Formats: sequence, structure tokens, C-alpha cells
Amino acid sequence: MKLLRTAFAAAAILLCTSLSAQVGEHRSDFAVGVNGGYTLNKVTFNPTIKQTLHGGPTMGVTLRYTCEKYFAVYCALQAEINYARLGWKELIETSTDTYSREMDYIQVPFFARLALGKERGGFQGFLLLGPQIGFCIGDKERKGGEWSNYTLSRRPNGIIQQYGLEIDNRFEYGIAGGLGAEVSTKSGHRFAIEGRYFYGLSDIFANSKKDPFGRSNNGTIFAKVAYLFDIIKTK
Repeated sequence: MKLLRTAFAAAAILLCTSLSAQVGEHRSDFAVGVNGGYTLNKVTFNPTIKQTLHGGPTMGVTLRYTCEKYFAVYCALQAEINYARLGWKELIETSTDTYSREMDYIQVPFFARLALGKERGGFQGFLLLGPQIGFCIGDKERKGGEWSNYTLSRRPNGIIQQYGLEIDNRFEYGIAGGLGAEVSTKSGHRFAIEGRYFYGLSDIFANSKKDPFGRSNNGTIFAKVAYLFDIIKTK
């Protein structure tokens, strides 16, 4: 929770600085668009479960409000409403068993966005940082191989409690950040590519002393592209 509060505070400070600073040039620009891409996710378990990256799609809508040009930096707030497929894929080396859990999320990140480059008709590099919340709307287990009592008994450290375990905490919160590049036209059409990372501060499963896992949080790599167009332009 402390890290989440820090992220909210950082976004708020950047926004307040943008709105109140007298050195900068005021903007009141608004752009909307769509985004899509691919996720690579792992769930950090304690005790540890060996995994490979679990891949899935992501897509959604993007809203951006640019409030100021501060020297050469364009300051904006960006919010998104996205669908993302997360989960984990186990690396089982003791048998032919395979296992993965798919988890479908609706995610809402809130970013402070700082960009350098051309406002329109050129190239920008940008940084995103802020909190993200999400809600798991569904999950599914996928099993393969022999999958018998014998193969289960050969799991490292005997950890099998995750199989069939119901998700306790469907609401998720954490911190996200990323870097990207955007090319825009003078008429206000914008094409962006970016990479970002999300670190979950909440656990999927209950984490009391009586529960099997003390930690079970998502860590996600996003590769995304986006198209936006300007609705309001003040300069």
C-alpha cells in the first residue's frame, strides 16, 4: 500500500506542478484512441513455483489530457480502460504434466505522462508512471500430460495447493510504468509504440498463516501500440 500511495502522490505532484507552474505554456488538449498488444505475465508465489512467461492479448481505449508545456517537456495525464489476459504457466520438469491458469482482467491505469519532442507533426519520446487497478472477470485452468497422483507427488517441494484453488482477491492494485515513442501528424493523428511493466501490490490468493501461499502477485510486461487523435487543440 505504501508503494501505491507513493505512485498516486507522484502523479498528483506532476499534475499540480503542471497546472500551477508559471514558467510553462498552458495547454488544454484532449486526445482519445485505442490500444492493443501482448502481455507476458508471471505470478510471484511464496513458496516458489517454477514458471515460464504466460502470454496473452490486451486491448482497450486511451484518454489523454495534456495540460502544459514546461520548457521542452509536455506534461499530461493519461487514463486507459483495458482488457488483458494474464496468468501463469508452470515449468514442470519431473513429468509430462503441463499446467497453466488464465486470468482475464479489466484494468484501469492512471499515468502521469512526460514527453520530449514535437508537439505535432513529428516524433516524441515519453515516460509513463502511475497506479493501476484491475478486476479479474474470469479464470480457467488448462491441464495436460499424464496428470496422476504419481506425477503430482513428484512436484518440487510437494507444492500442489494451487490446483483448483479459487481466486480470493479479484480486485487488484499496483504500480505501472513504461517508455515509448510516438509519431504524430500536423492534423493531430498519433501513432505510438511502448513497453511497460506492472507490479502487483495485492495477492491473488489469501495470504494468512493458514493459507498455502504468503505471496501471489502479478508481474506483467506489456508491449503495446496505440492510435489516438486530437479532439481538443489549444495551440
